[in-house]
Amino acid sequence: MITTGPVQLRDTLLTVAAVVVILGAARFSRDLIVPFLLSLFIAIIASVPVGWLRGRGLPAPIAVFGVLLLIIGIMALAAILVGATVEEFRAALPAYQARLSGLVSDGARRLSAYGIDVSQSGLLETLDPKTAIRFANDLMSGLGQVLSNVVLIMFTVMFMLFEGTSLPAKLQTMSQSARFTSAHRLAEVVDSTKRYIGMKTVISLGTGALIWLGTTLFGLDFAILWGFIGFLFNFVPTIGSIIAAVPAVLLALVQLGLFPAVAIAAMYAAINIGIGNFLEPNVMGARVGLAPLVVFLSLVFWGWLLGPIGMLLSVPLTMVVKFACQYNDGTRWISILLGPAPRPIEETPSP
Repeated sequence: MITTGPVQLRDTLLTVAAVVVILGAARFSRDLIVPFLLSLFIAIIASVPVGWLRGRGLPAPIAVFGVLLLIIGIMALAAILVGATVEEFRAALPAYQARLSGLVSDGARRLSAYGIDVSQSGLLETLDPKTAIRFANDLMSGLGQVLSNVVLIMFTVMFMLFEGTSLPAKLQTMSQSARFTSAHRLAEVVDSTKRYIGMKTVISLGTGALIWLGTTLFGLDFAILWGFIGFLFNFVPTIGSIIAAVPAVLLALVQLGLFPAVAIAAMYAAINIGIGNFLEPNVMGARVGLAPLVVFLSLVFWGWLLGPIGMLLSVPLTMVVKFACQYNDGTRWISILLGPAPRPIEETPSP
């Protein structure tokens, strides 16, 4: 009994040391981990159409290869469209700079009439449209470095999909053994993760489509690029919508003027508030939510650990941890801490 305290302290220190070593190793080897996580993410999304095709009687190899060809085609089309849009942006940049100079000069004259002196060079530097192209380049560079291993990623996705077709049978075999509870919990974690990522992807596609449609109706150039960025950053709640809106609003200010830029900013806010505050909770349920502080900390943590792709996948990765902890009695408290505030229990009046 006397050694209980030192033993507990030793175990705690060993656990902390093990976590530090694991995180350090993961950060050091993220060039290997990130393609694997991206492959897993794609495989989870692709497992839905594969399961649908197999349910219609299609053999597993044909279903898997058909979905893989569809994914490769979509990725190639997106790369062509977005790449061409970025090149058009670069070509049109001198014209935007000329418009910006005129806009800043006019604004400086109006402010001078009220006795406010403004540095035109400072405004031009702050509102430089190159900010948008640098933003797009930084975004695409992190994703492009990972997608440069597209052959490795597609092969990994293929093997994951083939393995996924046999996973239900394996879980059923496990459930017939003494590990019924573990198999049942594993199946629930897999189903919850698949459901969350599938719904989040569909909602993100809808967000990107609405942004593309809205910017097209406003007449903003490069609407495909803004829709694609909106789709990607919808996986990052709260600040993702702000990051996605900045380059589009900046370009609208240069191309269309102040009031259209304000209207486009309001459109972004309406889309993200409507989807984030109303559609997602109703479709996905409150049980898949995360506390706002957890969202921010997960963004910082996964971004530090895995780079730009870690930031995009921060919430799905944290949701996997939440689901895994939720189905274990010893770790359910972690799931509760990660989730939003529980609803107060209404007391029923006693008769």
